[in-house]
Amino acid sequence: MIYKDFGKTGVKVSALGFGAMRLPMKEADGAKIVNEDLAVPLMQEAFKMGVNYVDTAPLYCEKLSEAAVGKALKGWRDKVYLSTKNPIEDNDGDHWTERLENSLKKLDTDYIDFYHFWGINLKSFNGWQGLKYGPIEAAQKAKEQGLIKHLSFSYHDAAENYKPIIDSGIFETTLVQYNLLDRSNEENIAYAKSKGLGVVVMGPVGGGRLGMPSEKIQSLLKNKPLSTAEMALRFVLANENIDIALSGMGNLDMLKENFAVASLTGHLTEDELKTIKTMMEENKNLAKLYCTGCNYCKPCPQGIDIPYLFEIMNRYRVYDLKEHAKSAYKEMMGGLSWIKSADASKCAACGVCEEKCPQKLPIIQQLKDTHATLAT
Repeated sequence: MIYKDFGKTGVKVSALGFGAMRLPMKEADGAKIVNEDLAVPLMQEAFKMGVNYVDTAPLYCEKLSEAAVGKALKGWRDKVYLSTKNPIEDNDGDHWTERLENSLKKLDTDYIDFYHFWGINLKSFNGWQGLKYGPIEAAQKAKEQGLIKHLSFSYHDAAENYKPIIDSGIFETTLVQYNLLDRSNEENIAYAKSKGLGVVVMGPVGGGRLGMPSEKIQSLLKNKPLSTAEMALRFVLANENIDIALSGMGNLDMLKENFAVASLTGHLTEDELKTIKTMMEENKNLAKLYCTGCNYCKPCPQGIDIPYLFEIMNRYRVYDLKEHAKSAYKEMMGGLSWIKSADASKCAACGVCEEKCPQKLPIIQQLKDTHATLAT
């Protein structure tokens, strides 16, 4: 396992982190619960292999992830760094502290190593500045009390709003999305690193999208026959500004595969990275010919999330992620997707979307093609 200095925190972390968002689940009394008989030993096996960073959150795995992580840390608490998050729901510092205390109780621990302001955006962050006992002051007090060791933040806002949060000087580490398909935070990652923050990346295999085969992506480096998932993870780990790649590993095979990749040195050369970035940028531009995701076509009277369905279709025809695209579409049809949309067959051909589309795309026909391709 490769270990890196985690910004200016003074600790060394494993290049591979265990993301506890996709722990093994099972049915019990009509409800989904974490299968602790599988999840706890799996996490502990990761710790034995050298993974020393585990990330969870209050809402993961039907709100049961923190408790499972707490059990896995028994006997490992002084060897593994614990990360969780505060879903800031209001500006009240006391409420912020209550959520922290709830996490400490579920995790059955006295302290949290890296405690994140969860999914913050610049507007909310600016609103907290200067508040009398708001979230920021509550966090600083908790740190003084030793309840948390380091203040962190996870980020899902627009890329251009990132740097002012870094410049505040409040945070020591950051968690952002970055992968082969989404490099929008590449500059931000470099900036955070230059300012001395530890950098953690979520979604290194695109939330599972890059975990399925793609001949197009696998052929990016003809002299290295890598699987799509290995290519994706190597790409992330080759970025010298990234300290940890978080992976949601649901079984031992995934753990072993990711461990093997994270233990390598010299993931990709500069020329290989340049080749990958150039070809992926060409693919991205090709995808824009089908839909740029501007959202001008919304809302659809039939409840179809047109940009989302076209994004899934782009994964199929542009990135050759055919298995994933079909799976994602069928999940959406079954109401299992976190994005709620009617399926493309519900299009009434009213033409409202085509009138709004700045690219004048034949949306009605493309929706028919999308359903015909992905629903089979």
